[in-house]
Amino acid sequence: QRYLVESGGGSVEAGGSLRLSCKASGITFVWQCLGWFRQDPGKEREGVAAVDGNSITRYADSVKGRFAISRDNAKKILYLQMNSLKPEDTAMYYCAAVNLYRCLSPRLSDVSYDFWGQGTQVTVSS
Repeated sequence: QRYLVESGGGSVEAGGSLRLSCKASGITFVWQCLGWFRQDPGKEREGVAAVDGNSITRYADSVKGRFAISRDNAKKILYLQMNSLKPEDTAMYYCAAVNLYRCLSPRLSDVSYDFWGQGTQVTVSS
């Protein structure tokens, strides 16, 4: 069975930092495209950051310069370092993986992704 389990969410004040983790099991991981998404109730799911099999990254304009996605292939963990957090970053954050063995283009569209975690809540207060 394939699992993606997020952790690291919480409540912080504006300007603070959090690091999200996503532990994967049951998938190849090393060459797969991976991504972080977020969704606030009543809003569409938004692609935040993505990384491909060569560790090439891509970010939404709203988080460029503040968030950093990284991967540890040996541990099968995906990370999202979030700095200078803003109240508008408040959302449920999900990690996701593309079911493609060798994926060489980072993707921010959720339709590209096949496996999803359950999410971790991030709340940023002003």
